[in-house]
Amino acid sequence: MRTIWGKVVVFLKQVKAELKRVKWPTSKEVRRLTLLVVITMIILGLYIGIIDVILTKLIEWGIR
Repeated sequence: MRTIWGKVVVFLKQVKAELKRVKWPTSKEVRRLTLLVVITMIILGLYIGIIDVILTKLIEWGIR
């Protein structure tokens, strides 16, 4: 039976081997996907903001 440190060493070796098999994105892909995420978040933020303003106005109108 392995000690805890033996298990840690085996785990770290497996992690290192797995990371070698990863297909890392190119810098061009990273830039493109980052831009896509930022644009999506801006659109989503605007959508939520507009809905918030509309609902706030409707509630204010309903209370009066």
